Amino acid sequence: MKDNNKFRLDIWGFISIGVILVYGLFLLYPLLHLMKQSIIDPETGALSLTYFAKFFSKKYYFGTLFNSFKISLTTTVISLILGTIIAYLFARYEIKGKGLLSILIVIASMSAPFIGAYSWILLLGRSGVITTFFKNFGIIIPDIYGFVGIVLVLVMQLFPLVFLYVRGALKNVDNSLLEASQNLGCSGARCFIKIVLPIIIPTLLASGLLVFMRAFADFGTPMLIGEGYRTFPVVLYNEFISEVGGDDGFAAAIAIIAIAITTLVFLMQKYVGNRKSFSMNSLHPIEEKKANGFYNTFIHSFVYLVIGIAILPQVYVIYTSFKNVRGKIFVEGYSFNSYVSMVDKLGKSIQNTIIIPIVSLIFILFLAILIAYLVVRRRNPVTNIIDVFSMIPYIIPGTVLGIALLISFNKKPLLLSGGMLIMVVALIIRRLPYTIRSSVAILQQIPMYIEEAAISLGASKMKTFYKITVPMMAPGILSGAILSWVTMISELSTAIILYTGKTKTLTVAIYTEVIRGNYGIAAALSTVLTVLTVGSLLIFNKISNGRDIG
Repeated sequence: MKDNNKFRLDIWGFISIGVILVYGLFLLYPLLHLMKQSIIDPETGALSLTYFAKFFSKKYYFGTLFNSFKISLTTTVISLILGTIIAYLFARYEIKGKGLLSILIVIASMSAPFIGAYSWILLLGRSGVITTFFKNFGIIIPDIYGFVGIVLVLVMQLFPLVFLYVRGALKNVDNSLLEASQNLGCSGARCFIKIVLPIIIPTLLASGLLVFMRAFADFGTPMLIGEGYRTFPVVLYNEFISEVGGDDGFAAAIAIIAIAITTLVFLMQKYVGNRKSFSMNSLHPIEEKKANGFYNTFIHSFVYLVIGIAILPQVYVIYTSFKNVRGKIFVEGYSFNSYVSMVDKLGKSIQNTIIIPIVSLIFILFLAILIAYLVVRRRNPVTNIIDVFSMIPYIIPGTVLGIALLISFNKKPLLLSGGMLIMVVALIIRRLPYTIRSSVAILQQIPMYIEEAAISLGASKMKTFYKITVPMMAPGILSGAILSWVTMISELSTAIILYTGKTKTLTVAIYTEVIRGNYGIAAALSTVLTVLTVGSLLIFNKISNGRDIG
């Protein structure tokens, strides 16, 4: 199809225009409206950079930027080190229980960071189980609050993402390279640093970007355990909440700064990644071998310890959900009281957590399939624009998107705030890139001649699309859909801005109950969310016959 690089007003041309209108209304318009709010003086209507000057001139605000960079960079470096080492050990050595450990790592990666923060409060808070245990022996250990605690929570939740990326990359490393290096006297850690690391640099950059973005945009963790260690998303949220009903220009300015920072980091990663990228065909994948003696003991101890710490918060939350509570205090014995109270007070939040993401996922699947087909099969200037639009939500923090939507759609004729629709829109825009990217990846592997053959036999273009192409794209669509689903049910940063009493979700309910000190109900809600997440992953694993996510 030689003329695919030209835009034509056929059925796909109209679909392209429709997709651009959707992005224009629900992504570009809110962002432009946000920018307008940040540079317009509300009293005079003139252009003004007063809000930006206020941010950069006051240490209280500018310091949060430094704090967020410090947390994000520290988290990224430690996550890269841990995730890469464990992925290499998994690929290179025989480790007992590797299948179960892999599942636990995936579960740890899919949990919401703020749930980990809440769990660590129960473990390492001032009255936490571990803190109290050591205190009984006269040993005072640091509590979870502040910089170190935030980094611990984020690393334990985000290093599994690096593990998943790097483990996939290591499957493409040819074992003959390692054998050759050993023959030349390069082995062990030296071989890993000299041979393996340079090969997987593009993957490390990609996973590092994802970790940095998530750490930088995380709202729940520093909000719960920061205790004075102010971060960018928390200040943005506090400023916006304090400005509701009045001048919200300053919050808009902070949001624009956040977008500028994440965009810059994204472009830097793309630039370095493109310069370092290359392809390799692995004719002989890395072979597992059994480590001997002390080294074998060290490998198992290290892997079990790190994964055990990563999964510990979720295990302990499940445990505490069955403990007896009297008011807000845990007492001796076990019961289902927390679950009963949860259903009585917050049963609607469970329902919302299922209904809102399901409705969002239906639209995500529909749009992702169309967009993937447009950017792969119908490349032209218009679909190139769509491809760029589809990546914008990837670099926008959830809090920023929530504020942009709320500011833009809080009055007629575009009054969406206060209802379920605006939350659905936010989830679609925010999580659509996951399904688009996985759908694009699988579509690029499907030969074009299959569609051409169907058309030559008399099938229409649309019939070929939904009868031939879409079924062949199913594996990629499913991978992206399950990732979109899991991230939607654990979404907090956008939901905390947009929710009302009628649209409160599990994540918002957990957050509000922790703030109120209702740890029993919060544990029960967290357990329900964990069950939903694990159940989703098991269903995916069953349908996909054990194929990796993404």
